[in-house]
Amino acid sequence: MTKEYDVVVIGSGPAGYHAAIRCGQLGFSTACIEKWQNKDKKTVFGGTCLNVGCIPSKALLDTSHKFIEAQHDFETHGIKVSAVNIDVPAMIERKDQVVKQLTSGVAGLLSGNKVDTYSGTGKVTSPETVAVSDPEGETLELRAKHIIIAAGSVPIEIPPTPIDQNTIVDSTGALEFQEVPKRLGVIGAGVIGLELGSVWARLGADVVVLEAMEGFLPAVDRQIAKEAAKIFTKQGLQIKLGARVTGSKLSGGKAKKSVTVEYTDSDGEQKATFDKLIVAVGRKPYTEGLFDSSLGIELDERGFIKVDEQCATSIPSIYACGDVVRGPMLAHKGMEEGIMVAERLAGKKAQVNYELVPSVIYTHPEIAWVGKNEEELKAAGIDYNVGVFPFAASGRALAANDSEGMVKIIADAATDRILGCHIIGPSAADLMQQVVIAMEFSASAEDLGLTMFSHPTLSEAVHEAALASLGHAIHIGNRRRRA
Repeated sequence: MTKEYDVVVIGSGPAGYHAAIRCGQLGFSTACIEKWQNKDKKTVFGGTCLNVGCIPSKALLDTSHKFIEAQHDFETHGIKVSAVNIDVPAMIERKDQVVKQLTSGVAGLLSGNKVDTYSGTGKVTSPETVAVSDPEGETLELRAKHIIIAAGSVPIEIPPTPIDQNTIVDSTGALEFQEVPKRLGVIGAGVIGLELGSVWARLGADVVVLEAMEGFLPAVDRQIAKEAAKIFTKQGLQIKLGARVTGSKLSGGKAKKSVTVEYTDSDGEQKATFDKLIVAVGRKPYTEGLFDSSLGIELDERGFIKVDEQCATSIPSIYACGDVVRGPMLAHKGMEEGIMVAERLAGKKAQVNYELVPSVIYTHPEIAWVGKNEEELKAAGIDYNVGVFPFAASGRALAANDSEGMVKIIADAATDRILGCHIIGPSAADLMQQVVIAMEFSASAEDLGLTMFSHPTLSEAVHEAALASLGHAIHIGNRRRRA
């Protein structure tokens, strides 16, 4: 028996469930297919982000930050506490409960918007049909006027360090440790590696991060990246750049294994032994078995589904969005793409602004950025002004004993239009969002400078950085001009 819909969505991660819900709101008969199952073999929604990505990692980051504050920072405020301990299984259980609450919430939202859900693996078999193979091996065919592929991504594995999810784990396994490893290795100094490394370093692990690239956080503005490296080193993360992993060897009994990692750096061949090793070298789009090869859905050289600016594939009835297509693998980017596709199917003129996709690393301090950095503007030959304001001069940051980092705003030297914002510091993600809104409306640094900010707030640092770019800073912000 074939069931018919206006829209069938494959995947219920951020891109997929946003697309499905918006389609339901717009009056389309909609189905959403999800293969993810929890430990109890029950289908759960939300994809990587809710189940093993954004949400659980932030739960652990917040718990570990509270722990380190209790250990080292409370006394600064005059708060005396006795010995502080961490119950790792309880921390993991809390993380699981947060995940359960949110994934259940997505299921409720899908149902509330009249989206039919199917458990199993979806495969596009024609421009109008999707085969659903359920966990029991039964197959059902769904027919649709439009198909949206939002299958997400999976962690990249590398041959020198085969994943066993016990001693050598990927980002999923790193969320399930039941005790703090004495010595932890992390391959990859990107967003995932730094966040997970920070969690376990705060809880007492001796963390070594091995990064193959010579530069630290190459996508981040150099001034911000340099400050981040200094802070993370002070926090205890040992970041080894130019370290290319060449092999690994497990040793020890079943109860207590360890892994010795072989790598090369500027000093030659090296070895390091760890109780646990996290492989966090990035993610790749999930397209395996996703569609019949005879359909002609095109992939690029990196395995992403080729789409245009509106997420349309070369087949008129098929769209793709989220991690499975070009652009940064970010939940919010996928969410907006999913909504854009749904609205375009309804004849609306929706469009994602790919120039203003914000990025965040949820370490502490957080790192956030949007728009262009100095290196990109120099390469493009664009003249610009820079305003920088340190949190060390923020009354609110000092009162909270959280004053590391800075806000940096870059504006066009001729027009004063804001070209980029880069922040390392407390609540960087939320502060930077103010600038994203300003940039969406083509604001100038002067516009921000003329806006009244509440006092005392962390957001005043954004105000002062904007003023600094104009040479008007009141509280020691500094200005530079490249012209």
